[in-house]
Amino acid sequence: MSKLSTMKKVITCLLLLFSWQLHAQVLDAIVAVVEDDVILERELQDEVLSVVQRIQASKSEIPPNYILRKQVLEKLIIDKLQRQLAEKAGINVSEEALNGSVADIAQRNNMNVEQFREELTRQGMDYPTFLNNIRNEIIINQLRGREIGGRIKVTDREVDHYLETQDKLGDASIQYHLGHILVAVKEGASASEIQKAQAKADEIVIKLRSGQDFTQTAMSQSDDANALKGGDLGWRTMSEMPTLFVSEASNMKQGDIAGPIRSPSGFHIIKMLETKGTGQHTIVKTKVRHILIKTNELVDDAEAKNRLLNLKRRIADGDDFATLARTHSDDKGSAIKGGSLDWVGPSDLVKPFEDAMTKLAINELSEPVQTQFGWHLIQVLDRENKDDSNEYRKNQIRDAIRKRKIEEETELWLRKLRDEAFVEIYEERL
Repeated sequence: MSKLSTMKKVITCLLLLFSWQLHAQVLDAIVAVVEDDVILERELQDEVLSVVQRIQASKSEIPPNYILRKQVLEKLIIDKLQRQLAEKAGINVSEEALNGSVADIAQRNNMNVEQFREELTRQGMDYPTFLNNIRNEIIINQLRGREIGGRIKVTDREVDHYLETQDKLGDASIQYHLGHILVAVKEGASASEIQKAQAKADEIVIKLRSGQDFTQTAMSQSDDANALKGGDLGWRTMSEMPTLFVSEASNMKQGDIAGPIRSPSGFHIIKMLETKGTGQHTIVKTKVRHILIKTNELVDDAEAKNRLLNLKRRIADGDDFATLARTHSDDKGSAIKGGSLDWVGPSDLVKPFEDAMTKLAINELSEPVQTQFGWHLIQVLDRENKDDSNEYRKNQIRDAIRKRKIEEETELWLRKLRDEAFVEIYEERL
């Protein structure tokens, strides 16, 4: 081999080594300082890649890279601040809780955990990264529950007030699919900063009404947490909407743009994407009775089961269920009523009891059923389909009002958290 050829190979190897070292240095470069922690270029690139995969899966157009990086970095900053707060509060997630959450996600996708893992790998997603994201999500949800959820209350009066005024706002069974863009205003902003934000919001509204794509505009311009989802707020009833959107949304038709709407967080722009109705709600009510045998130092599981089996044989031979319940059942509240639990609805009883009850025919006796309360002998006396629309609607409204309050409080809390934190962004690296 000639000296010239050897020299070329040496130079090539040196160039490759230099290139690799330079690439490694870039990935380890700090793109932002967040309080006493940092965000590295590799973290930003990984999250950008994850977002791009989600956008591609939704068949939406991917925003320009500089916009995507800016939005993703802001999300990482907010997540980092919340993780720091959670760590100070001692919030953590056990491996058991994490595995349970993954199993739930897999089940919702009609897979077991191993199948779900293989599917993620097939889609190019790193499984350890996925687990870390789920862990972060659980921790942040627990933090928000502690910081916000505990102080949110919904009174009967609020539910009644909504029901009294719903005719003015439209049918409570109608759902609205909203898009949302936020031009944020930081806490304590000057008059000129507020005017600048409003001018930006006004310009966005003009462009949207002229036909500019809402999803792309939200991805590139919105300061809201849903920006990378194209501003999609999902389906909501009027009671689930942020309060400041209600009066506008009640008069909007599909495709309409409303705003800017002023709030402490900034200027909001909404688009009515779709509407639909939800229909009537019915439930199965079951009239049921039981005999309970509790376990203790003298009565173990085998003894409790044998006692119930003996009672079952006596009932089959003609003894009266109610009479036996009065004399043998350890559930004193129902025993005086012959074991009757009266009419019950879904989720009124513990799951093992409800599961066994659901499988019984009218007047059929169950085998002994174990719950945390002891062992039960169950008999279904009747069933009926009941129109539960009014009660269901009240519960839905209560849940929706609570969800709306949490959402509004969370937005303000996150904005305050971000404004009060020390954050330094190295923009030349974006």
